[in-house]
Amino acid sequence: MGKYQLDTKGKVAVTKYHEKHKPAKFDKKQQLEKIRADYLKKKQKQTDK
Repeated sequence: MGKYQLDTKGKVAVTKYHEKHKPAKFDKKQQLEKIRADYLKKKQKQTDK
């Protein structure tokens, strides 16, 4: 047994803390769409010149 035991109220508080401070999930599809849109804008500007 650990030195510090948490009751149910303490466990809920710890879980809530970790959910709040968890880094945002990296969305690969969204990242690819953003890169693609930037590329297309850049390509469009080059063709306009």
